[in-house]
Amino acid sequence: MSDFLASSERRAFKQAMFAVRNEESALDIVQDSMMKLAEKYGDRPAEEFPMLFQRIIQNTIRDHYRRTKVRSLWTTLLSSFSPDDDEDHDPLETIEAEMASTAHNTPDGELQQSQILLIIENEIKSLPPRQREAFLMRYWEDMDVAETASAMGCSEGSVKTHCSRATHTLAAALKAKGITL
Repeated sequence: MSDFLASSERRAFKQAMFAVRNEESALDIVQDSMMKLAEKYGDRPAEEFPMLFQRIIQNTIRDHYRRTKVRSLWTTLLSSFSPDDDEDHDPLETIEAEMASTAHNTPDGELQQSQILLIIENEIKSLPPRQREAFLMRYWEDMDVAETASAMGCSEGSVKTHCSRATHTLAAALKAKGITL
């Protein structure tokens, strides 16, 4: 196994680098792919490693694009709540903090913010339980797919499916209510 990984790491890195055009992301993709191969297929014959590894790296690249797309969607949707470029802000906390400090808000602005916050919270509550659970763990608790899958007792693919469905449902519900963030 280690001989195969050592001989294929450079090619895998170049493949990932061409796909994502970001060195850190490419390194993460290769590392994740190698770990998946070792953990899940270490007992397979060595002649199967090239095809398995190729499939794993392609799926990991696709996963990277999906995560990037979903994060971009939610960053865009929720960025209007952020007063600056602070990466660690929580949009719901920001809204509540702004609502608490009434010095610069008008009563109308406060009412709108509280209504939007309530709508978002209600839409999250109305998601099916598994979708809500996956969504909150992934995007509010910032857990990765593997951690979420372990906590939920399901596969990583199920977590991805639940998150995708939740984000599409929330985006559609907010859009239907005329909310553009």
